[in-house]
Amino acid sequence: MIVLGLTGSVGMGKSTAAAMLRRLGLRVHDSDAAVHRLLAPGGAAVAAVEAAFPGVRRPDGGVDRPVLGARVFADPTALKRLERILHPLVRASQQRFLVRARSRRLALVVLDIPLLFETGGDRRCDKVAVVSAPAFLQRARVMARPGMTASRLAAILAQQMPDVQKRRRADYVVPSGLGRAVTFRRLARVVQALTAEHGAKPCPAPAA
Repeated sequence: MIVLGLTGSVGMGKSTAAAMLRRLGLRVHDSDAAVHRLLAPGGAAVAAVEAAFPGVRRPDGGVDRPVLGARVFADPTALKRLERILHPLVRASQQRFLVRARSRRLALVVLDIPLLFETGGDRRCDKVAVVSAPAFLQRARVMARPGMTASRLAAILAQQMPDVQKRRRADYVVPSGLGRAVTFRRLARVVQALTAEHGAKPCPAPAA
């Protein structure tokens, strides 16, 4: 089984690319979605996060993510404390995903990890695809998000490996600034190349 790592800096179109890979029949593990589940009511990280950051639990039992974000965003020490709680749980979720995929004899699966290189996640992947767009387009996309400011964007980018370095380390660079059709065709070629290399076709993803 081939494990393709999918990553890209903020505003580069990684989520769109992940959706396209699902359309192409691949199973995708979404690390951001895993974090949402961990912090939701009944989530495995709620108790530990509340213990580390008292007052972030909502009345429904989940973690108030905006409140938590405000506590850790500008505090590197607090952010590291949160990462020490979340990252092992996300890796465990990824591992369960891979075990299930191997048991189903899937030929190719995807680990969608925003901070793939920054956290060493590329070591768990056979190949890496980086989604990239010009800096001006990246900035326009991110600044259009509710509540985004130039200083917040700068802080986010400071936590991420520069796009140019990601592209240098990637096995595949997927453009997202030339229209969705171009992105989709590039991803289709990546899937075709990887599956042809191993003489197998990806198993269709089950219906949601």
